[in-house]
Amino acid sequence: MRPRNITKSSKIAALLGVLAFAAATQAQAETLTILAAGTLGKTFKEAAKNFEQLHPGVTVQPQFGGSVKMVKMVTELHQPADVVAVADYSVIPKYMYAHGTQAATADWSIGFLGNAITFVYTPKSKDAGTINTKNWYKVLSQPGVQIGRSNPDTDPSGYQTLQMLDLASKYYHDPQLAEKVLANAPKTNMRDTETDLLSALQLGQIDYLAIYQSDALQHHLNYIKLPPQINLSDPRFAADYAHATAHTANGDLPGRPIVYALTIPKDAPHPKLAAEFIAYMLGPKGQALIKKNGFAPVHPAYAQHADMMPQTLRKLTVAWPGQ
Repeated sequence: MRPRNITKSSKIAALLGVLAFAAATQAQAETLTILAAGTLGKTFKEAAKNFEQLHPGVTVQPQFGGSVKMVKMVTELHQPADVVAVADYSVIPKYMYAHGTQAATADWSIGFLGNAITFVYTPKSKDAGTINTKNWYKVLSQPGVQIGRSNPDTDPSGYQTLQMLDLASKYYHDPQLAEKVLANAPKTNMRDTETDLLSALQLGQIDYLAIYQSDALQHHLNYIKLPPQINLSDPRFAADYAHATAHTANGDLPGRPIVYALTIPKDAPHPKLAAEFIAYMLGPKGQALIKKNGFAPVHPAYAQHADMMPQTLRKLTVAWPGQ
């Protein structure tokens, strides 16, 4: 029997089917771009991998650095981003909300985890065997001690370190405390984000590094358990933290509890997918990941301007206390 001829219409139908399949595949192949604080590196890389498994065809591309620097990549360099996450919740309203003639690049934010500022060290660090919660500032003030820190003009941990030292000066009744410690932390020991100095610490090029407690836990480093009255970790001391000031190129910054926040820029290429990623971070799996990496989950998360955020995220948040 002679094979049937393939009609012109059947050829067209087959071609249309191929094109439809290709279009569907292309639609699913999306790239979610995230700009985040350096200390979120390990957590967000793990979250990205899990999110990609739950969303076939989606690629998550996170980029990490100082929080102010990451935000300015959106506000000044106009780099497309789907999610922006910072180590100080005040960075988003300060740089991304509308102010005067400044157009808004975001109009809401969610506080989703907490942290504490501290100093980490290794067994090779000077006086590592004798430093403790009572004498730490005396050890760090000794001649020859090398201390690393991040840039207070570009990174929250940089100015939070200054705020912590200001609080410590009052707490330990030593007006010169901050000045003496910072004398061993010159600009040559400064980087845009403190995680850039972890290798220098591990190699013994510096003795101590001002960093977040989460990093100490993630990297299995020794750290000083500073009192909550000065480590910016406890919202109950918010009024006391406010008396501390960090002088930076971006102005004088008062102390406040450390709460990381995230948002979706107004011109995000994939806002729906971005909302799904944030929902993942606020959900049980994301919260477990946050806790595993040494952070304090904020649950339920704090919402600033909840009426402006996607409906799917509103139900996962509560009003920001005191705002």
